[in-house]
Amino acid sequence: MSLDFTGVVAAASAALSTVTGAAGPDADRRRDAAHASCRCRHAFETPTGRSTDRTELVVDAADCPGGGDLARAPACRAAVVGALADRDADVVRVRADGFERTYDDDAAGVLLAAGRFVERVAFHDESLADRARRDPVAAVRRATGRAGPVARIAAETGLAAGVERADDYETLLRSYVGPSVARSRVARRPPADAVLLDRRELDTGATVRLYDTGAGQLYHLTPVAHELDAAATATLSAAHECLARGVVRGGERAPGRAVRHVADEDDPVEALSAVLDRHTRGNGVLDDLFADPRVTDVVASAPVESTPVRVALDGERVRTNVRLTPDGAAALASRFRHASGRGFSRASPALDAAVDAPDGSRVRVAGVTAPASDGIGFAFRAHGDGAWTLPGLVAAGTLPAETAAFLSLAVERGATGLVAGTRGAGKTTLLSALLWELPATTRLVTVEDTPELPAEALRDAGRDVQALHTDLADDGSFSPTDAVRTALRLGDGALVVGEVRGEEASALYEAMRVGAHGHAVLGTIHGDSPAAVQERVVSDLGVPESSFAATDLVVTCARDGGDRRVETVAEVRRSDDGVRFESLYERDGDDVCETGVVARGDSSLVAALARHDESYADVLDALDRRTATLAHLAETDQTRPDDRSNVGGDDGGRR
Repeated sequence: MSLDFTGVVAAASAALSTVTGAAGPDADRRRDAAHASCRCRHAFETPTGRSTDRTELVVDAADCPGGGDLARAPACRAAVVGALADRDADVVRVRADGFERTYDDDAAGVLLAAGRFVERVAFHDESLADRARRDPVAAVRRATGRAGPVARIAAETGLAAGVERADDYETLLRSYVGPSVARSRVARRPPADAVLLDRRELDTGATVRLYDTGAGQLYHLTPVAHELDAAATATLSAAHECLARGVVRGGERAPGRAVRHVADEDDPVEALSAVLDRHTRGNGVLDDLFADPRVTDVVASAPVESTPVRVALDGERVRTNVRLTPDGAAALASRFRHASGRGFSRASPALDAAVDAPDGSRVRVAGVTAPASDGIGFAFRAHGDGAWTLPGLVAAGTLPAETAAFLSLAVERGATGLVAGTRGAGKTTLLSALLWELPATTRLVTVEDTPELPAEALRDAGRDVQALHTDLADDGSFSPTDAVRTALRLGDGALVVGEVRGEEASALYEAMRVGAHGHAVLGTIHGDSPAAVQERVVSDLGVPESSFAATDLVVTCARDGGDRRVETVAEVRRSDDGVRFESLYERDGDDVCETGVVARGDSSLVAALARHDESYADVLDALDRRTATLAHLAETDQTRPDDRSNVGGDDGGRR
């Protein structure tokens, strides 16, 4: 249903349907007179793709002198409150000249309360109803100062409580704003009680401010697109329209050509081209968040338009001033669906994929949509440049050099093992670092459904890596089990499974049992202890305990606040009575310490790592040398893969 409160343009009024429920011709004339300076057009809309109904009042303010700014333009505010007197809405969305303001949460609540107040109080006091349309704050103060039904209506509609939050409309009607092309909105002003803690510039040109507020920390982002003036925003909108209509073509260069097609000499052409590229070919505002090295996770929960994006900043989850629009979430869903080649719809409402960040790194995407959720929602995890190494993890405090040396030697000499932990504990990061400890001449086959392991970085370093990508869909495609069995037929080499979680576990243990031709067999799995891993593999995944005994070691990772750390390294002992675990390294306070088993000569795994011409003591000597090397690399910031190879072997020239 469309609404028009201008009362001044007869043709426009005839083209729009009139709101029902008005109080007759006199009320219509009063409303027309009150809103004569507003030429906004209104329509109630219900967005599609949601599992619950949500009504939006959409305001087209392109031809309105007030621009639909409800905080500063009383006439526009009066028009919106008048519309809400006839029908409820969850959100008010105002569009003008390529720009959009979204009023929801407390702001939408005040506007809706004002509309309900107007509807009810008009029966008792028409002049107060008219005042409430333009100035709800003044009207409610007048109402609460009176006795009788008017004061009761102010309380019952929630208007009295709503306006208590602030004295000015800039605060009371705080909106999320942004160019239409951005498909995201930001709150420009921080809360009144915010205290600035930090300010940084990102490589994308965006500005980040970190505030301390009464409700916790706030990550306040100001993207370049949201700092453009009105003229530049209009140019950006026109360029986007050129792309949408196909006026300008040219593949990767199309955004720049579109901007130059519509720009004049005063426009910041290069900046506009970069913004348009980011919001048409990139990931929009998410690329700003991914560009922050302190951000590891980004979550946009459904419904995205009313839920602030949250980020994990230095391991601590904080809210931001950013929200996606429904169109923005839908555009991202389409992009991720196309990039991954996987379904993402009502028939397949979950997505697991990976996309590129601005720096070329990979970002893992988990998505959900209706009917599994109330609209589209995402969780993103950034993985940096994929070049984590053991010296880097030692320097970061994930594990000490002594523990890293043991894992390094075990992987190099063909141990079989699982890296366990809960979500976000750093399992994949540790496994990625261990891959650099494989002998440089070892062929590596990786099996993943969503690429996270540093296969490309290893290849760039001259390693022989064959990556196999699986599909979890039940459609007869290349399953994880198929991939593991295929890997065993691809020749001698190490085998790594990105995450063990299904029927492929049996095939993986086939590989462990035969030793994959004497090379390492590794994988990650969910579990917070060695015993939990055994329970998961044997009871949940159906691997016989006798096969589980082919595991040499289980490494458990944990997350403590913002820190990801190794908790335990345990070897698997086999006996006639079954399987038991012997802890070799375990956390003691802030560090992981050797339990004494290795040093006493009681580790069956250390004994198994000895070559034919070595004794147990020789392996201990090799561990000591490797510990010293890894500690030196970490202390001198030589933590990149090429730094590791430049130093040379710490174990008799093993590299």
